[in-house]
Amino acid sequence: MNSITRRDAIKTMLMGAAALPLAGRAAPPPNFVFILVDDLGWSDLGCYGADVHKTPNIDRFAQGCLRFTDAYAASPVCSPTRASILTGRHPARLHMTVWRESSQDPPHDRPLIPPVTVADLPHEEITIAEALKSAGYKTAHIGKWHLGDAAFYPETQGYDIDIGATHWGAPNSYFFPYRGSESYGDFRYVPHLEFGEPGEYLTDRLTSEAIRCIDFMKGGPFYLQLAFHTVHTPIQGKPDYVDEFQHAIEPGDHHQNAGYAAMVKSLDENVGRLLAHLESSGLADDTVVVLFSDNGGFINQHKGQRVTDNSPLRSGKGSLYEGGVRVPLMVRWPGVTPAGAVCHEPVSSIDFYPTLLEVAGVAPSSGPPREIDGLSITPLLRDPSARLRREALFWHYPHYYPTTSPVGAIRKREWKLLEYFEDGRVELYNLNDDLGETNDLAERRTVFAEELRTELHAWRASVNAQMPELNPGYKP
Repeated sequence: MNSITRRDAIKTMLMGAAALPLAGRAAPPPNFVFILVDDLGWSDLGCYGADVHKTPNIDRFAQGCLRFTDAYAASPVCSPTRASILTGRHPARLHMTVWRESSQDPPHDRPLIPPVTVADLPHEEITIAEALKSAGYKTAHIGKWHLGDAAFYPETQGYDIDIGATHWGAPNSYFFPYRGSESYGDFRYVPHLEFGEPGEYLTDRLTSEAIRCIDFMKGGPFYLQLAFHTVHTPIQGKPDYVDEFQHAIEPGDHHQNAGYAAMVKSLDENVGRLLAHLESSGLADDTVVVLFSDNGGFINQHKGQRVTDNSPLRSGKGSLYEGGVRVPLMVRWPGVTPAGAVCHEPVSSIDFYPTLLEVAGVAPSSGPPREIDGLSITPLLRDPSARLRREALFWHYPHYYPTTSPVGAIRKREWKLLEYFEDGRVELYNLNDDLGETNDLAERRTVFAEELRTELHAWRASVNAQMPELNPGYKP
């Protein structure tokens, strides 16, 4: 068989297995609305301790759902985490460990040369949309994609509807017509959003399109993935909201960026709009809603001003400190998740794939040639005090970012170890006692630190993780 036929044969076989219903399921399958926010920090929401940002709708949602305190993105940057959500597989296993634009052309002016990585989510992967579609779901993607060029857009990955997907990581503008080259140098646009009005705001428009999709798909089970571009740069809030926060921010506040606060406010308004539409349409009791961020908040500067602050967590996007990978997560499964409950068990973006398929009554395909790295967190959705049969989470980021040099990490219960690849140094933190990762215990717990390092190395070998190479031409 040629490569395309072989690819399709493998996928057909695995999707056939995925479509088998779980034994004993009696209730009709629920709908899913997965809200994915771009670069939203752990402490950017009121229910997570924000001091300036106003998020009454999301805070109200938190009171009626299960909120996680120790939820993690599988990567400190966007594309790899998005791939992990869609496949249940770790970015290191997929060899998708950096955003698409940097995947094929790593820098050669640093002590290490990062690996060349996969730019496009392979068609051989079975996405959550494909698995659900094979079980009778209608599927839609709205907003940011960033997982491949046009040959790898959502239509090729199991989505019946695609509005707004491109290979870029951010829009040129948040205001209609959402196109131009001012923000990033290359001409960018957001497709399928024609017929807008001057002043129309992208977060509003994507929500309107999501509502339109819900109305189109209702009547049978559906999976809607609403991937907001907000709160990623360019930092552009509605002018009246920006003015509101410029007058509200005080010198002692952690959050000091009025434009960013305005973007968070628009996010909150639109989450509220979406949830209200589920209620008014009579779909709320039949719909599982997930709200998640693809990585930690961006703490670097945009147009001369720091974007956000992830305090009490250390650092931010790009880093494997908690500020780069710990993110907000809220799940509402009507009749199952206890309202207002909080779960402290560590979970990861790799867990969504097996979780949502189990909730839908669809058995995820696993085993060679396709290992699923995530675990279903349905036990936690039913009992937030439960524990998963997993002792450790792992991260692998063999790349440079303004907040980090190439690094790997392991979290084993309350312990967190980071290993930096340039010099091999390790840092060890007890997150129960030191959430801000300020007290490095590696020199006091040398034996234990070495045990965790060994476990991290064994995991990297098990997923065939790509490593950076020494740069023979590097001159300090």
